[in-house]
Amino acid sequence: MGLVGRYIFRTTLSAFLVVLVSVTTLMWITQALRNIDLMTSQGQTLLVFVGITGLIIPLLVLLMAPIALMIAVAHILNKLGNDSELIVMNAAGMRPWRIFRPFVAAGIVVALLVGAISVYVSPKSLRELRLWATEVRTEIVTNNVQQGRFVSIDGQLTLHIRSRAPNGQLLGVMVDDRRDPAARITIIAEKGDVLTNDRGAYLVLENGYMQRHAAGDRDPNFVEFRDHAFDLSSLAPATSLIRYSVQERFLWELLNPPADDPLYKDQPGQFRAELHNRITAPFYPLAFLVITFAYLGAPRTTRQSRAMSFAGAIIAVSVLRGVGFVGTLAGAHSPTALLVPYLALAATFVLGIWAIARGIIIEPPALITNAVNAFVEGVARRTAVATGSAQ
Repeated sequence: MGLVGRYIFRTTLSAFLVVLVSVTTLMWITQALRNIDLMTSQGQTLLVFVGITGLIIPLLVLLMAPIALMIAVAHILNKLGNDSELIVMNAAGMRPWRIFRPFVAAGIVVALLVGAISVYVSPKSLRELRLWATEVRTEIVTNNVQQGRFVSIDGQLTLHIRSRAPNGQLLGVMVDDRRDPAARITIIAEKGDVLTNDRGAYLVLENGYMQRHAAGDRDPNFVEFRDHAFDLSSLAPATSLIRYSVQERFLWELLNPPADDPLYKDQPGQFRAELHNRITAPFYPLAFLVITFAYLGAPRTTRQSRAMSFAGAIIAVSVLRGVGFVGTLAGAHSPTALLVPYLALAATFVLGIWAIARGIIIEPPALITNAVNAFVEGVARRTAVATGSAQ
């Protein structure tokens, strides 16, 4: 890779990182705001809030990296075209493939990044997110129950305390447990203490009443108690009991799932579709790169043709990703449909590389170009007339 190649490689990766960080940050903020109740109503610290919401960043990077690479390549090619550098390199006898090579090197770096996230980083972060969120639910009960407020956990368990004693004891405790569909249990006690030992966490209640209302019964049953231990450890199940979704499975777990896995028995098609989705994920950055360069890599003399070609590249990329998405969804029910993403990717590489090697300028038909130009000119004239009238 010569001086020009290193320049293109460096600027492409720099632009890719800028776009990726900007878009991922924006999407992360949007997702994080949906969980702002971790601090407002559940009493968690800013560090816990950032930590939990930050665990979705690898998944966002996985989704946005191919698009960020496309934008970066389009930006660099547009810059080279506007500065007439592509025309100069072409006039100097530099073949399109030679210009394309540093972009391929940048695309391979992005593909490796996407592959690493798809195989390990994303499922690992989603697993940690599930575990951390489960621990937070227990901490809500043991540490962050605020006096005078009703705290709801998953909409199935509600806790309320009237006040706290100076020694930390809970006074005026109410527990409403609707986790069991067969019966609803409501407990009211004068006092309560949180006890944690090697067997788990318990809310030990003193001097109270328990109301148990079984489903289908007209009247509830009341039980008076002096001491009662309410199990809190059920809110934080052991790691071995957690049932991970297909998105939270590592690649080797999708490739060879245990035969007795309950989720695999119920949804074998989802495992198959997710496996092929992980395999094809690293190829999409390279496919987007080929499409973008095929549309914008040839030397141009007008900005209009480059703008129209960029629009064509966006449409082609959208169609490719849409075909892959539909093929993966359909593959959960029909294994044959999983061939569609592979065929679409293969066609993209073959046709795109053929067009790049021959230096073909891909442009929309003249009819569409003329119609768009006429529309733009008409809008410009009306804007000029409106501006003149206003003055």
